Amino acid sequence: MSLTPHLKIGVQLAEVLVHHRGVSWRDAKRTALQALDRVRIPEPLRRLGQYPHELSGGMRQRVMIGMSLLCEPALVIADEPTSALDVTVQAQILDLLRDLRGETGISIVLISHDLGVVASLADRVAVMYAGRVVESAPAVELMRSARHPYAALLMQCVPDLRRARTERMPFLAGQAPGAAEPERGCAFAPRCPRSTERCVQERPALVDVNAASQVACHHPLP
Repeated sequence: MSLTPHLKIGVQLAEVLVHHRGVSWRDAKRTALQALDRVRIPEPLRRLGQYPHELSGGMRQRVMIGMSLLCEPALVIADEPTSALDVTVQAQILDLLRDLRGETGISIVLISHDLGVVASLADRVAVMYAGRVVESAPAVELMRSARHPYAALLMQCVPDLRRARTERMPFLAGQAPGAAEPERGCAFAPRCPRSTERCVQERPALVDVNAASQVACHHPLP
């Protein structure tokens, strides 16, 4: 979902309600104003008459969040909602999502490569590799002790201010397989320090490791 550059904010918000809920343009614009106020955009009436390029990146993101809530969904999919935003605005967007979740009762599926963002908002995390879930666990549990080697290596690659400045930040060597490559065994096997011949030949299933967690690995971490 993105904003159309040549249409005013009010039109883009209102047309969602006109086309999906069958309301009049007058009522739709009134609801659009309320939506901007809900996501804490200053001077919401003025913003309705502006174009996307007249708003900051953080305000545009708030407009998109407001738009996603217009039809009162039970579930919102937020794909990289804080990308290209500075850390201050990023924190504001995360606070907004957290507050809206509490106020409306919606569920949020957050898609992000930023583990800091994930840790601050998610209750449960599913780690994916090559298009498949390799580990699923409560966020606190996974951040503390990931079981899949890929998930554990991801945690190690998070910048740590306690690390010496002269120390190189850990990184994950190699490349993920391409979409056109034939599927065989575990997709992470070529990069995995725990890989065996079984991993190369047999794809691991996602199985329970405890009451709340699942992992797809022949040799999970303890």
